[in-house]
Amino acid sequence: MDIRHLQYFLEVARNESFTKAAEKLYITQPTISKTIRNMEDEWGVTLFHRQGKRIELTDAGLIMFQQAQRIVESFQQVSAELGDLMNLKQGHLRIGLPPMVGSSFFPKVIGQFHRKYPHITIQLVEDGAKKLEADVESGQTDIGVAVLPVDEEVFHYYSFVKEKLNLLVHPSHRLASRAHVNLSELADESFVLFREDFTLHDRIIRECVNAGFEPNIVYESSQWDLISGMVAANLGIALLPETICKEIDSARVSILPLDNPSIPWQLGMIWRKDRYLSFAVREWISFTQGLLAEKT
Repeated sequence: MDIRHLQYFLEVARNESFTKAAEKLYITQPTISKTIRNMEDEWGVTLFHRQGKRIELTDAGLIMFQQAQRIVESFQQVSAELGDLMNLKQGHLRIGLPPMVGSSFFPKVIGQFHRKYPHITIQLVEDGAKKLEADVESGQTDIGVAVLPVDEEVFHYYSFVKEKLNLLVHPSHRLASRAHVNLSELADESFVLFREDFTLHDRIIRECVNAGFEPNIVYESSQWDLISGMVAANLGIALLPETICKEIDSARVSILPLDNPSIPWQLGMIWRKDRYLSFAVREWISFTQGLLAEKT
């Protein structure tokens, strides 16, 4: 017995007629009669008293009618809710964003997405890119922003930012008037870095080592505005992405291009390759890729 059989039974009970039920269901009367007989045989009960053309529910039929109504209503509710999901009328997203990325790129994007899909709720998780990458891999978040490259055996991704790190120094610093600075010239400087759970922490240290020195780290923070504020207070130098530098007061901090080598900063939206993606997550990927992805 399947849900269709229950729907046939209910229609017969409501119309007190096999013929009228068949007409409303657009099926033949023999088909609906055979379905009811099969149900009676399966359950070992009589569902209808048959008196000529007139029929009425038996005690067993009344019990079946009450339960069948609940089952069919529940089935219809499930169908409606799944339909809402497939039509992206509802759902839930868990999105991981590094603090310095969220405020620069996503308020407008999230606002546009919400206006289009007001019944999809969004939970934002803010943390360093390394931690967020691990969260996406473990399933704690559905999707996240990471500093590329990532493990392509594990993740699908699309890139939406590709730029370089700039050098931040106090306006009185010896390098403040330079047109650009080589990384090796920073060997004796005090560095203000992101915490070690941020990808840039390891990347900056690695580039400094490649340039021939171990950076002297005096402060670490998770907030780019605090890092720039420390530079403005003449507590050290910092390396921050070009996008972030646009939001910094150039009267308080001198911002210089870093060369030889430049340090790339590429962001991507990542998600697990081998995990089921909900309808809402798939639409988020499609929607944001259209707004954010690099034009290559």
